[in-house]
Amino acid sequence: MEKIQLKHPEGKKAISMDKSKYEALKTSFLNCLKVRKVAPFEELLLDVMADLKKENIQIAGVIKWNLFWVTLDLEARNDLKKDKTASPYRYSLA
Repeated sequence: MEKIQLKHPEGKKAISMDKSKYEALKTSFLNCLKVRKVAPFEELLLDVMADLKKENIQIAGVIKWNLFWVTLDLEARNDLKKDKTASPYRYSLA
């Protein structure tokens, strides 16, 4: 399986992930965020889980943990904004 090296928004060491898993989570997350516009992680997580189930996409491992890393990578690549002034943090497209 092909791996992709993720980035961290603070320049810290990030994990590598199977490219197919990354692409599935990224696509689903961004699509869910386009619908919601602004939302906290937990709401987006539920949306992504429902979307993956609807599309019959199986993700190995803990989806929450993997999706968390995808959000960090998207933030580092300036595709995603995280509002740290809100509690819980709210995500929106960059």
